[in-house]
Amino acid sequence: MSPKAPAITFSCTECGWTTSKWVGRCPQCQAWGSLEEGESQAPVALAPHSPAQPITEVSTTASHKRPTGVDELDRVLGGGLVPGAVVLMAGEPGVGKSTLLLAVAAQAAEQAQKSGQAPVLYVTGEESASQVRLRAERIGAMHPHLHLTAESDLSRVVGHIQRTDPSLVVIDSVQTIADSTVDGIAGGTAQVRAVAAALVSAAKSRSLPVLLVGHVTKDGSIAGPRVLEHLVDVVCQFEGDRHSPLRMVRAVKNRYGPTDEVGCFEMVDAGIIGLPDPSGLFLSARNVTVPGTCATMTLEGRRPMPVEVQGLIVQASGSPHRTTSGVDSSRVAMTVAVLQSRLGFELDRKDIFVSTVGGARAQEPASDAAVALALASAQLDLPLAPAVIAIGEVSLTGELRPVTGLQQRLAEARRLGFTTAIVPPQTEGLKVPEGMVVHPCSDIVTAMKAVLPLDTLN
Repeated sequence: MSPKAPAITFSCTECGWTTSKWVGRCPQCQAWGSLEEGESQAPVALAPHSPAQPITEVSTTASHKRPTGVDELDRVLGGGLVPGAVVLMAGEPGVGKSTLLLAVAAQAAEQAQKSGQAPVLYVTGEESASQVRLRAERIGAMHPHLHLTAESDLSRVVGHIQRTDPSLVVIDSVQTIADSTVDGIAGGTAQVRAVAAALVSAAKSRSLPVLLVGHVTKDGSIAGPRVLEHLVDVVCQFEGDRHSPLRMVRAVKNRYGPTDEVGCFEMVDAGIIGLPDPSGLFLSARNVTVPGTCATMTLEGRRPMPVEVQGLIVQASGSPHRTTSGVDSSRVAMTVAVLQSRLGFELDRKDIFVSTVGGARAQEPASDAAVALALASAQLDLPLAPAVIAIGEVSLTGELRPVTGLQQRLAEARRLGFTTAIVPPQTEGLKVPEGMVVHPCSDIVTAMKAVLPLDTLN
């Protein structure tokens, strides 16, 4: 009797979904033309390397986190790098990914030398070694314990890892490394999957932390197959506006820590520096309040961030315009409608401009109250009381609705010097920070009366 022929299967190169019949579009990830043919073979049973043991007896000594030396990145990672962890740092071109990881590599090299550990290996596939050195000199990331190589072949990269036996590896970037045994150009689906799998295998077998730089597509998603995000342990998104010095790192996947922490950095001529207190970028540097401004406190993950909202209302010379920057335009439109309907403001023939200071983003509903008060202040040409912060969602009926994390927001606002807070009325169990006066307001009219010198509003 002839042996049974192996079954033919089709697997998706993007997400790994398998099927026995070819289809044009993967039902799992919706990618077109991503299914490739392969043979399905039953796995051969082998003796395990070590017997299974109760989870209560598994040692965690080998998984203790090691700080990178960059506090803001450690905040996002949950305390530092875990041995054997593979971290993918993705972001748009020019946002500062290479600069940040070069600074991390230099800090790690200094710590490794002090503790007698192996050097740090930095692999660049996009630039020459001399170009990377020029950047390192500019940002102060020069260290003799930091080894640098320019390679784009996977086999040579693995060879460098075996020869150097480093304590940390930085690959810049995973889309520029190619495996000579796999068809396709570097950055293609098959190449990225093979390179990532090889680097993850090397990291796990040697308990070696690896930092990967990843490119993004024009729609902001990570370039390459979707399986890349499944292979790595941590996926960090590096965000920033090229017109603003602020950069933010947030973890969208983290097997070893939280995914709701945000690290703040500032891009300067000498490189990139951490910002443990970024409030100076988002608040005006003046001591006198003027009409049309109001501060709020947004939550970036678990981190309260102050944002100053500015509003301007002028007579329209033609068709009225609504221009926004840093805020949700649809929520601003609803807030303007509330001011017209509930307070009787005539804004139909007015140009309305709403913006945030310093390129910050205030797009969560908790910033509605600040937008409403800033526009009301601009319309009435009356400044708010000094040191006021407004937190709350404004409904279409004009009511202030509760928001999450109010206690954290108020504590951070008081630390920054705010003394008066407009909040929704649901304040049961709320601990008011010392030195702060909290006004629970049921609607936007009550909020305006609390912080504006008004006697005529009903």
